[in-house]
Amino acid sequence: MKNTGFKVIALTLLALVAAQWLGSEAQSCQLSGQFRGRKAPLDQCNTISDSECCKEGRMYPVDKHSPAVSSHTKAILTINSFQKGGSGGGPSECDGQYHSDSTRIVALSTGWFNHRSRCHRNIIIKGNGRSVRAMVVDECDSNRGCANNIVDASRAVWEALGVQPNSNKWGRMDVTWSDA
Repeated sequence: MKNTGFKVIALTLLALVAAQWLGSEAQSCQLSGQFRGRKAPLDQCNTISDSECCKEGRMYPVDKHSPAVSSHTKAILTINSFQKGGSGGGPSECDGQYHSDSTRIVALSTGWFNHRSRCHRNIIIKGNGRSVRAMVVDECDSNRGCANNIVDASRAVWEALGVQPNSNKWGRMDVTWSDA
């Protein structure tokens, strides 16, 4: 009898722990609201990832949260120019500087950027059968139209992953990433 009672309690506790774990993994953040886009000059719009609010009057979601980071966090890799006059717009959020597109650097969605906590830290990006280490220098602002699951990368990151500019993957590709 004692064994049966112990087994029931143990199985109940195990079920509760599993339910809590699965529930926390399945949770996702709700959108924080929306904002109305503004018309920007064409040379300031990142048309590849639609991360800039360039369509006047269009409603863009605001999402300050990003999925939790694990050893295999799913993301969408987009392309960005961090150079002066590039598609990134202004200087990088971490240091107020522009960076060469030949440097392996990224911008992370607002939640992953986490109030600059990842500034100048490396992440590992895996995609196209390869992996690359890149440094976080900027935020892909989810308050201005960037989705909550974006790793916005320099041309050097794309080249290190072996993606050809004329490939159908160039500019937008599913990847995983983790802190280095």
